[in-house]
Amino acid sequence: MVDQQRTPAASIDDFATWEPVLGLLLAEQRRRHPDGPVRVVGQIGRGSWSLDLRRRMPPPGRAAQVEDMQEEFDAVERVQSALADAGVDQVSFSANIQPNGKTVLRLLGPSPAVEPGLGTPHPGALILVDGALPQPWRRLPEPARDAVAAPSADRELLERTLRERLPDAIGATEEEIAAAEARLGVVLPDELKALYRVTRARWDDLGDDYEAAQRAYEAVGCELLDLDGLYVADASSRPCRWEFAAMEAVETPPHSEVQGLVGSPGWIAFGDNGGGDRLAVDLTPGPRGYKGQIVMLSHEENAGAELVADSLTDLVLGRLSTERRRRAQGEQPSAVARVNVASLKSVQAAAHPGLEVLSIGYWDGAPFSLAPVTGLPRLRTLTAYPGTLTDPLEIAKLTELEFLELGPADWRALLDAGAVPRSLSAAAIAALRDHDPLPIVAMANEILALWGRPQIIQTVLDGDLAPLA
Repeated sequence: MVDQQRTPAASIDDFATWEPVLGLLLAEQRRRHPDGPVRVVGQIGRGSWSLDLRRRMPPPGRAAQVEDMQEEFDAVERVQSALADAGVDQVSFSANIQPNGKTVLRLLGPSPAVEPGLGTPHPGALILVDGALPQPWRRLPEPARDAVAAPSADRELLERTLRERLPDAIGATEEEIAAAEARLGVVLPDELKALYRVTRARWDDLGDDYEAAQRAYEAVGCELLDLDGLYVADASSRPCRWEFAAMEAVETPPHSEVQGLVGSPGWIAFGDNGGGDRLAVDLTPGPRGYKGQIVMLSHEENAGAELVADSLTDLVLGRLSTERRRRAQGEQPSAVARVNVASLKSVQAAAHPGLEVLSIGYWDGAPFSLAPVTGLPRLRTLTAYPGTLTDPLEIAKLTELEFLELGPADWRALLDAGAVPRSLSAAAIAALRDHDPLPIVAMANEILALWGRPQIIQTVLDGDLAPLA
């Protein structure tokens, strides 16, 4: 049954708002399917959109120009303005258009319990427990009570070197440093204080002098954040969609200099390498690390940090770490296992007591039984490409799952049998791109209802487009 709740603003609910977009999609379908009714789907957000439109190629020798897609831009902007007015970030839609132009448009969303799909009108992850986070994002560092500073840490040498390199820099006052500590709720380490006593790294202090900025970069070894830009790089500073975050696993082998974490209350981010990767002072090092070592958080990774230097002094003096630890033979296999045509060839090969994440991808052979992973104590994530499971009801025996992604048929089997694991915190439906979004949304609402979560709103609009010629 369609929920007739309305989205917040009347402009979104006005068929005229959507007419230009639907007209473009209908014209595209006319070229492909000149006869009969058509179905068009899409997704429009405030800053992006996904529509099945074939864009016109520019003349030979000329790059694409805005005017080549002006009609599409104008049509989408009309919807985006309505979204902004309504305070809605993104809406998916599905429209059935008859040959006489009669159109039934269904707007799908939003729901506070559903992440938007990525470039698809299908819903993203379903958040079944309000505020739930994947296990790696809940993990805190082990105490590093016995950790000591590196022998190379030398506050006086650091400060003297920086003053020689930056004789005209304006340093932070003790009051400014104290204010930063109060804001962060942490006492800054001595080396970091020494650095900011030399330069407070404010762009205003440079007077738009880009050469001075470059000298500062070379003097410190990174683009330094000013005191107001300092932040604690805990797990909340690395937000991640559930379907990606659930696939991560973090671990700290005994030989590690850096703890395996998404973020830490002991990582104080103070700089950038110029490519979007953040540098942080690490006050919660791994078993073989130093307190106050410098680590880098890659913007291309959701978790983990890499050792850069044993101390801030080493960073400034260019004494960078070149050691790269590799998994030694005989250690435990990875906590994340992928079974597909290009990786492991069986679930049995993936099974071991430390397994946390099992991803069964595209497979062109016989489907798999989940018996080999039944009873594993740490298995918390299972994703299975449609058609890869012998019996989806075996999932009921995986009692520690917090995230489950399945194809529609496997979800149907679980729902009909009342066997959806109640341990789940989030879930996802692996719909293929050509799947009609309406039954996928209906199934998502069934799953959400099991946890009493807000449904995906469906708003139905009737209208007329130009009839097919």
